[in-house]
Amino acid sequence: MDMESTVMELIINAGEARSYAMQALRAAKQGNWTEVDQQLAESSAASKRAHDVQTMLIGMDEGCGKIPVNLIMVHAQDHIMTSMLAREMVEELIDVYRQRQDVQAAQAA
Repeated sequence: MDMESTVMELIINAGEARSYAMQALRAAKQGNWTEVDQQLAESSAASKRAHDVQTMLIGMDEGCGKIPVNLIMVHAQDHIMTSMLAREMVEELIDVYRQRQDVQAAQAA
């Protein structure tokens, strides 16, 4: 296995997960709920791919330090954690936008 390519795959997938989540938030601001759901689904898929790679690396390491920890590996972990946090926060904000739209619709009726 090419460790550099594997770690880059992790970074790319985590970055995509974050980007799709942010696109979902932009769509929520516009009230485009179909787009929100599509972007969140893409974010979930990218996040799963990143998590699968991370799980594979953890399994290979077996908690024994078999996988060398270097700066790029730490960088990859930062990307994963940042994308996970971003997605959680985006989902909360999207809920606020949905509730706000529901209140506005009820007031207009």
